[in-house]
Amino acid sequence: MLNDLVLAGSSAVGAAVIVGGGWGALRLRRRSAPLRRPEPEVAPEPDGRVSPAPGVAPPATAGVAQAPPADAGAAPDAPPAEAPLADDQVAAPAPTAPALTPTPVPQATEAPAAPVTEAPAPERPRLRDRLGKARSLFGGYLGAVRSRDRIDESTWEALEEALILADVGAESTAGLLEDLRRQVRSDGVSSPEELVARLRDDLVARLQADRSLALEEGVTNVWLLVGVNGVGKTTTIGKLARRECAEGRSVVVAAGDTFRAAAADQLATWAERAGAELVRGNEGGDPGAVIFDAVQHAAAKGADLVLADTAGRLHNKVNLMEELKKVRRVAERPPGKVTEALLVLDATTGQNGLTQAKQFAAAVGVTGVVLTKLDGTAKGGIALAVQTELGIPVKLVGIGESATDLVEFDPVEFVDALVAPEV
Repeated sequence: MLNDLVLAGSSAVGAAVIVGGGWGALRLRRRSAPLRRPEPEVAPEPDGRVSPAPGVAPPATAGVAQAPPADAGAAPDAPPAEAPLADDQVAAPAPTAPALTPTPVPQATEAPAAPVTEAPAPERPRLRDRLGKARSLFGGYLGAVRSRDRIDESTWEALEEALILADVGAESTAGLLEDLRRQVRSDGVSSPEELVARLRDDLVARLQADRSLALEEGVTNVWLLVGVNGVGKTTTIGKLARRECAEGRSVVVAAGDTFRAAAADQLATWAERAGAELVRGNEGGDPGAVIFDAVQHAAAKGADLVLADTAGRLHNKVNLMEELKKVRRVAERPPGKVTEALLVLDATTGQNGLTQAKQFAAAVGVTGVVLTKLDGTAKGGIALAVQTELGIPVKLVGIGESATDLVEFDPVEFVDALVAPEV
């Protein structure tokens, strides 16, 4: 028994020798190892080998290489090692995978090409939608006139006040009212509604003029833009460049405002967007030299048009106006020809714009007016004052900040935007 205990203790530290009686050894094994079923007895084969019982793997024997663990150096997808068969065992046939019928792969087909459609041109903004302030002021007075049942002196006073507040000007207002009074007397007009209709027709008639922008064949056309500081000359040139390039003309922009640091950079941005070329000079340089170079460059390239910017200047500064006359003379040198001298006026300045127009017209021979910021003022009557008192037509109007918000001035649309009642 003592020997059994010694041997059992030795088995706890790794010894594999079992000595002693069968029952004592079995009892000690139960204390030192987990309980397991006794191995079945096996009968020896005639050749001395021992066949395992059914369902029991053969024990490992010394001198036989053991299969390495499944994860020891084997590829991750390698099949598990098969146990060697005994001599009297027959390997079972490997299962045969059922035959697979290939599934046809659908061929990729190209979708029919979508029809290519050009982006629609931006719709021209309506003056009626943009002249909210002027329409509100003028339309309010006309609404009061229409609501009367007859034409009396208070009717004429309401019309006069409306025209003066809209900056039509005292002289133009007096002429309008005198003409209307004559029609009322001669034609027997008695309805205030008809009186407003006659006013509308008279306004349209006074605004009729040739508003086309001149382009001559065989010369390098120069459009010279002039005006005081801050009226929007540079922006107007950028919008004009975009418009003319969109109509298929080749345009050169001359950055003639050499005294405002940001003017040339601003024009460079506009020219790039429009697809026009830019000619610029040194800051503080001679503006006439810049415009001369632009004309020569345009002639060499066969360009259709030169849009020439000029520095803003006060209309009452004699030396600055003399400099502007020089710029115009330089632009006229062959092959250049100034076919348009456009005065840019800020509509919000009202009657002050009329004074500016007189001075610039005397200096450079203004051929037309560009009225900017018309959407932000109730003083749209300056368009009528410039044309009736100076004989200079408004050719373009700016009614917003977008590049497409520089549009031709249409007298009928303009008057109807002010006079027509709300619907």
